[in-house]
Amino acid sequence: MTISTMKKGRAAVGAQRTTVSIKPTIGVLMGGQSSEREISLKTGTAICQALLRRAYRVIPIDVNSSLPRQLCAKKVDVAFIALHGPGGEDGTVQGLLEVMGIPYTGSGVRASAIAMDKELTKILLKANGIVVAKGGVLHGTSPQEIPPFGLRWPVVVKPAAQGSTIGISIARQPSDWKPALRRARRYGSAVVVESYIPGEEIAVAVLNGQALAPIEIVAPGGFYDFAAKYQKAETQYRCPAPLTPELTTLLKELAGKVYTIVGCAGAARVDFRLNRRHQPFVLEVNTIPGMTERSLLPMAAAQAGLSYDSLTESLLKDVLHPPGPKRK
Repeated sequence: MTISTMKKGRAAVGAQRTTVSIKPTIGVLMGGQSSEREISLKTGTAICQALLRRAYRVIPIDVNSSLPRQLCAKKVDVAFIALHGPGGEDGTVQGLLEVMGIPYTGSGVRASAIAMDKELTKILLKANGIVVAKGGVLHGTSPQEIPPFGLRWPVVVKPAAQGSTIGISIARQPSDWKPALRRARRYGSAVVVESYIPGEEIAVAVLNGQALAPIEIVAPGGFYDFAAKYQKAETQYRCPAPLTPELTTLLKELAGKVYTIVGCAGAARVDFRLNRRHQPFVLEVNTIPGMTERSLLPMAAAQAGLSYDSLTESLLKDVLHPPGPKRK
């Protein structure tokens, strides 16, 4: 496809959007090439089914290098982003859609890039008075002193730019250090090392700026890794989390602040760890929360009286009928 052809295609799509029909064509972007591809396909498939039940015109798109050509050829009016991980959740696809003038769901380029970079997220949140886990990021070769950053065992070791708890380990003693580091570096040279916080794992979803009920995650062995998240039926989810009203309010306020500081839009999820004194520490921000049958966002939305289909449509309507400027 030549540049002139692409320009004509973009113009056609833009012209169609200026005369938006009652039922615009929704391209659900899923798959991609990240290590979270399979989860993204599940999320995207579920979203497609929900939108079809609401009588939208839906086109599933498996994202690869032909994405610009697919968007033009299929005359996509709005992109519903169901991608996870690098190449979809990090602002790259969002930037492409901005250039092509195609509205899309979720956070914009800047917020997506910040949230995917765990080092940058920690710096930004700390600068705004948000308490995060003690630690830092290793670049290149491993340090001579372990654990680094003045930490004590155990420590959490994870890639600096991944999601779905991929590549994460808990190093409890010196013999665990090198295997944990090798595992994390399969997904990039930058590695986050943080103090392990014994206590409760809490997730708070934020929908269009409104924090939903906190969810407590009780994983086998107390470690919420990829297997516990997607494969182990014994992982328990308590929604709403059995917390005091005061702590529930605090977590929802913190999640809302983090959402605003990062510049999120649409749906996002803020992950916390509570220590034994119930002090919350922000672990990370997810700008495209999963929408599978085991995902936390639909669970929290259901607690608020919002069905899966209603949740999906609300994310889309936020783009079709935006209240005002929201992305940065």
